[in-house]
Amino acid sequence: MEIRKDEENLKNFFLLPFKIYKGDPYWVPPLISEVKEILGEKNPFWKHAEKVIFTCYKNGEIVGRIVGIIDYNHINFHKEKCGFFGFFEVVNDLDVAKRLFTYVEEWAKEKGMEILRGPMNPSTNDECALLIEGFASPPFLMMTYNPPYYINLIEKCGYKKAKDLYAWLMPVVNGPVERLKRLSEKVKEKFPKLKVREIDLKNFRREVDIVLDIYNSAWEKNWGFVPMTKEEIEHMAKKLKPLVDPGLLQIAFYENDPAGFLMALPDYNQVIKMLNGRLTPIGIIKLLYYAPKIRTCRLLTLGIKEKYRKIGIDVLLYWHSLDYALKKGYKWCEFSWILEDNILTNRAAEMMGGMLYKRYRIYEKELKNEK
Repeated sequence: MEIRKDEENLKNFFLLPFKIYKGDPYWVPPLISEVKEILGEKNPFWKHAEKVIFTCYKNGEIVGRIVGIIDYNHINFHKEKCGFFGFFEVVNDLDVAKRLFTYVEEWAKEKGMEILRGPMNPSTNDECALLIEGFASPPFLMMTYNPPYYINLIEKCGYKKAKDLYAWLMPVVNGPVERLKRLSEKVKEKFPKLKVREIDLKNFRREVDIVLDIYNSAWEKNWGFVPMTKEEIEHMAKKLKPLVDPGLLQIAFYENDPAGFLMALPDYNQVIKMLNGRLTPIGIIKLLYYAPKIRTCRLLTLGIKEKYRKIGIDVLLYWHSLDYALKKGYKWCEFSWILEDNILTNRAAEMMGGMLYKRYRIYEKELKNEK
C-alpha cells in the first residue's frame, strides 16, 4: 500500500469515483471540470485556506483519496483550532481508510489543529456531510451521495457525530399553496411595509450584494457557519446564474432594507447525471434540451435577518416561490440541508407536507498530540 501526496498529477484522483460507483443507479457523476475548479487556486476560498491531497494505491491501482483542509476564516470566526477532511472516496477496505485518515490527521496536527471535522467539500458553503439514511434515490443538486459502507469506515477510524443535517421532500402539486396564501395576506395586512420580489437578473451584481448582506447576517449564529467573502459569493453567483429560475429566488424587504431571501434552484442533477462527468459538445446539447423539462427543485437557503424574524417574512417567501413553482409545473421540492436542531425550519418543512427522507452527518475527531 502506497500513500502519495498529490498536488499536480490528479487524473486518478478525479477518476476514482467512476470506479467506486460503477453500476450504482443513484450516483450522479460530478463534472470533472467543476471538481478541478473547486480545488484549483482560482477558487477564492483558497485565499484564506490551505489544503493537502492524499491518494492511496494498491498494486499500482488507486483505491482511495482524501483532502485535508484548514480554513483560517473558520478558525478566526469560531475561535477553535479545527481542520477538515473532504473529497473522501475509498474502496471498501478499512486499512486503506485508516491510512488516509492517519496522513490527514498528522498533517492537521502539524498545523496546530485540535479537531478534524468532515466531510467538507471544502466547506459548509459548498457540498458537505455524509449520507447516512436515504440511499434509494439520487441526490439533488449540490447534495452528496456515497456508498453505505462509508459510515462504517469513518466510524471505525474513530470519528463520531458532530451534527446531523436533514433533507425533506415536499410535493408542490397538492401542497400548502392556498394555506400559505391566506397566511401571507394576513402578514401583508399586519406589516404593509413588507415587500417581496423575485431576483432581477438584469441587475445581477446589485442583487448579489443584497444577498451577501442578508446571508452573512442571517446565518451568523448557525452551527458551522463561516461568512462568505465578497469574492467568494461573486464566484459562486457567477456559476449559479445560468441555473437560476428567477421566480424561485425571492428577496424580501422591509421598506428599503433587505430583510430576507429564499433561493431554490431546478434540480440540474437530473441532466448532469446524463453527462458522465464531462461537458462535451453533445453534453451541452443535452443540457440545453433537457434543462427546461426539469420538474423538481431544491430549496437551498432561506435566511432572515434577526431583527425581522417572527413577523412572517418566511411565510411570504415560501408562498411567492411555491406559487411560482406550481405555475411553472414543478412537481417536487427538496428542502436541504437543515440542521437537526433547527426546530422552526424543520417544523415548517413538515407542516408544508414535507417528508424527512434523507439524513446526512458531519463527523469529528479530537486530535491528540503524542508527547
